[in-house]
Amino acid sequence: MKLIILVALIAFAAADNAYKTGKTYEDPVVTYPPRPYSFGYDVKDKDSYADFVHSESSDAKVTTGSYRVELPDGRTQIVSYRADDGGYTADVKYEGEAQYPEYKEPEAPAASYRAPVAKTQNY
Repeated sequence: MKLIILVALIAFAAADNAYKTGKTYEDPVVTYPPRPYSFGYDVKDKDSYADFVHSESSDAKVTTGSYRVELPDGRTQIVSYRADDGGYTADVKYEGEAQYPEYKEPEAPAASYRAPVAKTQNY
């Protein structure tokens, strides 16, 4: 029994060393200089009530942009931002007035399904 355990330990140590002798590959770190860019999009989906616009541009040093979102309370949120070496600054404005409809208790659904009754048999 001791011999089997000793052989197993030697085999384990040999297998562990076999993996360590191979060279490992590491991906080289590639960095690219910042480049100017510009993009914009808008979404208006009646089914999901999604309504927003976003645009952004950069000259590789300063990034500016804005987005506009229709909020669930009926207002529109407009954010204009600037990001540079000094950090990120945003100007947030709201258009419209918040609307909060009165809450109404939902009506109970009509009973349209009736669970089957288990039948018992006497033997």
